[in-house]
Amino acid sequence: MTEFTPLMSFAGALLIGLSALLLMLTWGRIAGMTAIVGGILPPLGADWSWKLAFLAGAILAPFALSLSGYVVEYAVPVSTAALVIGGLIAGIGVTFGSGCTSGHGICGMARLSRRSIAATVTFMAFAVLTVFLIRHVFGVTI
Repeated sequence: MTEFTPLMSFAGALLIGLSALLLMLTWGRIAGMTAIVGGILPPLGADWSWKLAFLAGAILAPFALSLSGYVVEYAVPVSTAALVIGGLIAGIGVTFGSGCTSGHGICGMARLSRRSIAATVTFMAFAVLTVFLIRHVFGVTI
């Protein structure tokens, strides 16, 4: 079971916020991870280099932390099939919602965007509804 660690969670949140702020200040871009990942897939756009650098930092940062000797214990309590299905559903939501949880939830809400606040409330409401339906109505334990 994954254990909640308030200090590391707070530090991670600060780093995510700082990275989003620095991206906005330096490139004038929103740190929407879905658009960033999509931007490094063919055909490459003119701005692929900063997107690749941003993703490399997001991927390499945990490895840098592990070099300090800190071990992040985690568990994935669902099957691979559930992860794939969840990813596909999230991808559909990103398409229809014109953005992802990082773009709307972190960057958009920080800018007090009403559209992003509405999108984030919708993301969260459907997440709660989905968990309720799967666990309590359909009785699926993952």
